[in-house]
Amino acid sequence: MKKSFTLLYFLLIFPIALFAQRPNVVRKNVPMDSIQLSDPFILADAKTAMYYMTGTGGMMWKSKDMKLWDGPFQVTKTDPQSWMGPRPAIWAAELHEYKGKYYYFATFTNHDIKIDTVKGNVIERRASHVLISDNPDGPYVPMKDPMYLPANRPTLDGTFWIDKDGKPYLIYCGEWLQNWNGTVEKIELKPDLSGTIGVGKVLFRASDSPWSREKDANGKDKPNKVTDGPYVFRTKTGKLGMIWTSWVYDVYTQGVAYSTSGTLDGPWVQEKDPITPPNFGHGMIFTSLDGKLLMALHSHQNINGRYKRIPHLFELDDSGDKLVVRGPYKP
Repeated sequence: MKKSFTLLYFLLIFPIALFAQRPNVVRKNVPMDSIQLSDPFILADAKTAMYYMTGTGGMMWKSKDMKLWDGPFQVTKTDPQSWMGPRPAIWAAELHEYKGKYYYFATFTNHDIKIDTVKGNVIERRASHVLISDNPDGPYVPMKDPMYLPANRPTLDGTFWIDKDGKPYLIYCGEWLQNWNGTVEKIELKPDLSGTIGVGKVLFRASDSPWSREKDANGKDKPNKVTDGPYVFRTKTGKLGMIWTSWVYDVYTQGVAYSTSGTLDGPWVQEKDPITPPNFGHGMIFTSLDGKLLMALHSHQNINGRYKRIPHLFELDDSGDKLVVRGPYKP
């Protein structure tokens, strides 16, 4: 399992590094199923009547109807003197509008800085971080704090939530490569999201999942070690939930958990079964400009040892205590 997951990370990073060295070519009127993109995130912006899609790679696509997209556009301006270095890899970028500003939550990796070695895996400097812009299509630039999370820990897949206490929070994963039992955690954000307050708190661990599976060194079943792509939501009845992704052996799979307290502090109870079909994951939830509740996520396919990931849309129903996935949605 260690080799396969390490290979997964390499295959995700390596194409990004190559892409960053080539001139960017913007394409027009591209169907969604012709875009290769991991961890898609869609902001439906009512102010501009546009959809903005980003994800791993850090580039942006734009559309008026989600049928045809223009892109990819470069939208980030990171500080080359920061811990990220001059050319960070960018994973799982998200766009959030908050108090009139637009925020770019993403995972940044500096391949030149090594922070740890665990079970033979050399761990690079990687962390969730937040950038800001006045406009949904950027440019997104750094704010005050140089770091949001500890430098000696690899963290990833940061997302945003306002809890019942009215405070903003960064929800993120503690990476399995270091802790060998991935976590989902929260940390309070400053009121203007320019940094974090206090220390992180573990909400649940990969081993809490009843559906994710892998084999141990003796070939016996156990919960998978990976936590990936958390995204928090609330149903119309007020139930607080979180979708997140792991693996069932070699099958990329998304599950869901619900908080019994209705707050981020939980406790979080994991549903027994995955919420989406096999080989789909890293989802997020948004409402389209015409009022449909949708999930954006990517399909996962291994073709001759290379991973092909395509963004997809599913239609949702959140009218009850639990989120229901109705099936694929075509704009």
